Amino acid sequence: MSAAALEVYCGSIFWNASYLDREDPDLPACVEQTVLVWIPLTFIWLCAPYHLLALFRSKVKTHLSKLYMCKQLVASLLFLTSVAGLAVTLAEDYGPKNEATSVEKTPMVYYVNPVLYAVSWIALLLCQEGVRRRHGAVDSATLFLFWLLLVVCNVFPFQTLLREALRMGEIHDVPRFCLFYISFGLELIALILSAVADIPLEEEEFVKRNPEAWATFLSRITFNWFHSMVVKGYKKPLSQKDMWELNEADSAVHIGQRFQPIMESELCAARARHQSRLRKTRKGKMVQLEASQNCLSEGLQKGVSQDVLMMEEKGRKEDKEMKTNDHKKDEEDYPNSWLIPTIYKTFKRVLIESALFKLLQDLLSFANPQLLKLMMSFTRDPSSFVWEGYLYAVLLFVVAMLQSLFLQQYFQKCFVLGMKVRTAIMAAVYKKALVVSNDTRKESTVGETVNLISADAQRFNDVTNFIHLLWSCPLQIVLALGFLWMELGPSVLAGVLVMVLMVPINGLIATKARNIQIENMKFKDKRLKIMNEILNGIKILKLYAWEPSFQTQVEDIRGEELKVMKKFAYLTSISTFVFTSAPALVSLATFATFVGVSSDNILNAEKAFTAIALFNILRFPMAMLPMLIAAMVQTTVSRKRLEKFLGSEDLDMGIVRHGSNFNTAISVCDGSFAWEKEADPVLKDVSLDIKPGRLVAVVGAVGSGKSSLMSALLGEMHSSKGFVNIQGSVAFVPQQAWVQNATLRDNILFGSPYKDRRFQEVIKSCALVPDLELLPGGDLTEIGEKGINLSGGQKQRVSLARAAYSQADIYLLDDPLSAVDAHVGKQLFNEVIGPNGLLKGKTRILVTHGVSFLPYVDDIVVLVDGAVSEVGTYKSLRASRGAFSEFLDTYAKEQNNEIRTETEHCRDTAEVELIAEREAIQPDSPLEDMVSVTLRRENSIRHSKRNGSVRLRSNSSIKKSKGVDETAKGQRLIEEETMETGKVKLSVYLQYLRAMGWEYTILVFLVYLIQNVAFIGQNVWLSDWTNDSVEYANKTYPSWKRDTRVAVFGVLGVTQGLFVFLGTLLLANASVSASRILHSRLLNNMLRVPMVFFDTTPIGRVMNRFAKDIFTVDEAIPQSIRSWILCLLGVLGTLFVICLATPFFTIIILPLAVVYYFVQRFYLATSRQLRRLDSVSRSPIYSHFGETVAGLSVIRAYGHQERFLKQNETTIDENLKSVYPWIVSNRWLAIRLEFLGNLVVFFAALLAVISRKSLDGGLVGLSISYALNVTQTLNWLVRMSSELETNIVAVERVSEYTKIENEAKWVTDTRPAVKWPEAGKLRFENYKVRYRPELDLVLHGITCDISSSEKIGIVGRTGAGKSSLTNCLFRIIEPAEGQIFIDGIDISTIGLHDLRKRLTIIPQDPVLFSGTLRMNLDPFDKFSDDDIWRVLELSHLKEYVAGLQEGLQLEVAEGGENLSVGQRQLLCLARALLRKSRILILDEATAAVDLETDHLIQMTIRKEFSQCTVLTIAHRLHSIMDSSRVMVLDAGKIVEFDSPSNLFEKQGHFYSMAKDAGITGVDTAVL
Repeated sequence: MSAAALEVYCGSIFWNASYLDREDPDLPACVEQTVLVWIPLTFIWLCAPYHLLALFRSKVKTHLSKLYMCKQLVASLLFLTSVAGLAVTLAEDYGPKNEATSVEKTPMVYYVNPVLYAVSWIALLLCQEGVRRRHGAVDSATLFLFWLLLVVCNVFPFQTLLREALRMGEIHDVPRFCLFYISFGLELIALILSAVADIPLEEEEFVKRNPEAWATFLSRITFNWFHSMVVKGYKKPLSQKDMWELNEADSAVHIGQRFQPIMESELCAARARHQSRLRKTRKGKMVQLEASQNCLSEGLQKGVSQDVLMMEEKGRKEDKEMKTNDHKKDEEDYPNSWLIPTIYKTFKRVLIESALFKLLQDLLSFANPQLLKLMMSFTRDPSSFVWEGYLYAVLLFVVAMLQSLFLQQYFQKCFVLGMKVRTAIMAAVYKKALVVSNDTRKESTVGETVNLISADAQRFNDVTNFIHLLWSCPLQIVLALGFLWMELGPSVLAGVLVMVLMVPINGLIATKARNIQIENMKFKDKRLKIMNEILNGIKILKLYAWEPSFQTQVEDIRGEELKVMKKFAYLTSISTFVFTSAPALVSLATFATFVGVSSDNILNAEKAFTAIALFNILRFPMAMLPMLIAAMVQTTVSRKRLEKFLGSEDLDMGIVRHGSNFNTAISVCDGSFAWEKEADPVLKDVSLDIKPGRLVAVVGAVGSGKSSLMSALLGEMHSSKGFVNIQGSVAFVPQQAWVQNATLRDNILFGSPYKDRRFQEVIKSCALVPDLELLPGGDLTEIGEKGINLSGGQKQRVSLARAAYSQADIYLLDDPLSAVDAHVGKQLFNEVIGPNGLLKGKTRILVTHGVSFLPYVDDIVVLVDGAVSEVGTYKSLRASRGAFSEFLDTYAKEQNNEIRTETEHCRDTAEVELIAEREAIQPDSPLEDMVSVTLRRENSIRHSKRNGSVRLRSNSSIKKSKGVDETAKGQRLIEEETMETGKVKLSVYLQYLRAMGWEYTILVFLVYLIQNVAFIGQNVWLSDWTNDSVEYANKTYPSWKRDTRVAVFGVLGVTQGLFVFLGTLLLANASVSASRILHSRLLNNMLRVPMVFFDTTPIGRVMNRFAKDIFTVDEAIPQSIRSWILCLLGVLGTLFVICLATPFFTIIILPLAVVYYFVQRFYLATSRQLRRLDSVSRSPIYSHFGETVAGLSVIRAYGHQERFLKQNETTIDENLKSVYPWIVSNRWLAIRLEFLGNLVVFFAALLAVISRKSLDGGLVGLSISYALNVTQTLNWLVRMSSELETNIVAVERVSEYTKIENEAKWVTDTRPAVKWPEAGKLRFENYKVRYRPELDLVLHGITCDISSSEKIGIVGRTGAGKSSLTNCLFRIIEPAEGQIFIDGIDISTIGLHDLRKRLTIIPQDPVLFSGTLRMNLDPFDKFSDDDIWRVLELSHLKEYVAGLQEGLQLEVAEGGENLSVGQRQLLCLARALLRKSRILILDEATAAVDLETDHLIQMTIRKEFSQCTVLTIAHRLHSIMDSSRVMVLDAGKIVEFDSPSNLFEKQGHFYSMAKDAGITGVDTAVL
């Protein structure tokens, strides 16, 4: 429509500039009646179809809420007003009064508008009904926006009509005037109603559990629905119970269901691509091969392809080397490039939505500099009207608000997307882990696989958060440069050049920094490895008094680490210098070029401050791009790892068939099985048929393939030929029991329903009843990770009970009896496995070393080197004199001894000795499952009798937990780790500052303050410089003035940079010294803490202090402190500048500060707790995953994959319940702070308008451009405060462990003589001891004399106090009363090291440390090499060590993995021989050593220590039958103490024990 047509339509002028060109502007009535009416109505008509569709699709809801009725009532009333409007017009034109008199009709607009409105209101009534019918809709965003638009558009006619009535003193058109104000009132009511949620009654409960699902549009964009969580978090620390339900779309199940199918189709396509690639390369290689055969020339021969070489090389070894080269050549030898497309396709919609928000926000951010420019020209131009200024101020505010809303929506979408991507990857990796083949499992350790879901998934999460910056950064850069060019012309290029030059400098620094970081990680790993070993072997260190040696080792590595850290900190300060000086240098280069190019160019306020605002926008993308690219590179590594794992082969499910046409329970038909596809078969040509209900024993030497046979039956191995058929369900008991971190009952039920009778029956048969009595919570006691609070035997019995309870048809039992005492083994065989046991009538396959059980089995399968050599009954095989007889002869001897002696343990059910052996508590050692163990075993046959690895553990943790748990219902083993709640105390901050040094702290603050002053000075100088443009408006600009301006501006810019550099350097030095102090305090204290602490604290927890907390102290805290100081000073500086420009602003600061303070306090309390909950709920995901991978063969055997998948989904959801609110809490905070910041901008602009007469343009520009930056800085300040608070907790946690009480001093003033103890006489006087003050006595008044060089055997049932006695000698535990004298000196009067260095112990479990062999024998370098060779010879290790290339410098692997158990035990003997003290304590190794080694040790000790006092804690009675005296302990008292022969005559305790062990007299014992 042309303006003329519109004027006819309205009957008045459509537009005339004079309307605005005056002090009180207004819009012409015609614009108000046309454009302002059409805008909202067009909007509603565009949106109507969407709502009307819902009318036809959805069912009618019966429930009509009051709110809905009100909405419909208002719309109906509006309809009536429009009808009334039409009636008024008709009455005017055709009414009785008007017909005769007036020829002029009412303009068209008065007919059209009421009709338009009437139709729109009818549409609106229908739309509101549509909203009501849509499921889960509580309001409508489009309707809310429509009402908002309508009200805003009607504000103009509202004030026009009013002003006109006031001007004329009367109302010109009363009916229309009234109708307009009535409808305006109704529209306002409708707007308010549309912002209220219409929640159906039946959903109110659900709303409490998840307020977001029922939040209105307004509440969603301001994140108001989160308010109740914040208030709750402020009142009390949040807990997992307070978390809301997840939205359906955010749950792991939902995400998995969407991700999985897309992933599978993408993976298929990738596999096809991979295959075709392989075919191409093969073709190429074949061509090459032909060429090489045709040409015999030397050169071509070298070019023969890898494949040909591999065909020619017969040797397996070369083969392997080739393969590794091959790997290097073809890194991506797996389907690749499918993960990113999968993620994109799954989350396409969210990506597009968030991109839209980002685009809008980017475009809006460029409106601010333009408005700023208009604002400054307004203040410059006295002739402009005041209303322009107010308009700009309001526009600045509106643009800023829109920007905030878009930005927060964009962030919310991206962060939730990142969370979903992480969830999808975690779920996919877990699902894959359940079906993965052994080849893949061998390639990565459990730790590496757990890394996929912790580190790699997290990395994807982080990158997804900022993925849009890939296109947004270049867009912002291009736009900013465009606008700058418009302002300053070509001189912008100078500034851009400086920016571009910064990029390679930053790049260089980043590369350097990365190399330093890698070096740093090396030292960190080294330090943590040693720490882990120290903590695992802490008892040995204490017994040998070796702590100082290890302390110096750690301190040395820490020193190196700190050196590297310092280097890194210096580099950081250089990059900070570059980063801080950059904006100053850029603006300097630009302005200097601008004024230097021609003398006509005078810098005015508009140009300068618009340019600075644009440069500020430019800084962000310039800084982010390199960081983003670095993150992308890191993610590529993660992507490759994930693609490799997720694209790897699955276990072949076809190996085990379940055909029902066989008459056997298990058939193996001519099967050959290998652990990997390419490897040689471990089992060759195996054929077996096992009838249902038979008990079959599988026997064979170590390494003959017994466990492999079990794995083959479970389908865990590759079959190169043949197959396995199994009829019925399977239960499996692995050789190394796998126990979950759950209650004991859950471990046995393993997903089956609980039936009390059956449960009790199983427990009784599996000899678990006595154990349950000892466990504090009975069968509801929680079992720690990896069954930490159970002994080896108990774990094995739980594992057996699980199988027995499952009521399967077939039982595969892999040597379950080796981990228990002979006595218990017999009971288990009789009650559970044997012919009359609980499982009679079921098919049972039992791998065993126990010869005594063989006569009772139905059939025996004998394996020799992976092949079945004989099958038959015990009698028939005995008669045939084949491999079986040999096996019997080897094992029978051993078994006899064991059966005789081990019954002395009598009941390992009472496995409750009071000291926890350290190895039982190793939450940090990598989990291993049967397959990986077997894999390792098949590769090396150097182990001494295998069952040694599952220790007979007499373990304290069980009893101990009673003591701990008087307080907590007695079902928890280890005290919960204290999770701090509430505010971090000021003392913690002071403690850190004290560690940094007060001088440093004050200096740093001062330096940063000066830098800030320089920054403000530079900008004030600039605003003064811009005033020259007014002063020299029509004169030439003197060059001296120009040069001064540029020079001062430059100097102030560089000063800032230098001071930041200085501040960062000082802070670096200070923080390194704080790190040094905190770490050495922690280490110093941890080595002096009594043993009891380690018994009740998992190693993982202590390691965490040395790993994560020290890492935080080293790297995160200095960073946080620096950012916090800079942010704080930034905010203060901004407020100062605004107050400088417009002093009135000081009045506004106060209320803003109060609001800010409250928002921040509320947020901090909630956010801090949510972070804690996140980390607490995150660890179960990883530990459950680790557990699953460790127990894979068990889970697969029982077919429980689905249940574990479900459990994993639940665990992830629990974590998401705290991650999601945390994301929202940040948005909640940001939107509120940005609102405050926008208010600051608004008031700065408003005050500038009010006091424009007294202001110059430069200061206005300065104060508003500062205010525009304040929003971000405010946001950062809260973020940094919260981060600093989160990080400073690390200092609190470290200092908590520096305050733990220490054991006695290592060296005291009373020192014994150098040669003490010369005689080696021991005297106990009424010696009583308890482990912790609240526990019962363990030794009740021991009194005895042991004279010089006596050989004493100490025996007693488990828990009698044998080990406690040795612990008392070494003062591992201190007495409650009584004394021990050694050569007449009371040991409690001398220092611990003086005591422990003079005694020698050969411990039960041989502990070695990583380092050289020599270091393991002599950590202080006190002895010569000759001494060491001598003891190695005595301990029968000389030829072994001499045969090694490295000799004494042999690197011992962690925990001595590269030596057999026997060799480790002999090394411990060598340690003892080297110390050669007058008193030797021998804690006899039970299961770790085979008979031969045992014999060697006994012989050496008898010979070498003949002059010493020897105390032997015996587990096999026959080894102490030649002692001078035997001490029999029972319940902490000495019940008998005499020579063995006298004790036999007495026929007391000792006699009955010996009888149990099959020893009838002193002479029969010594074999």
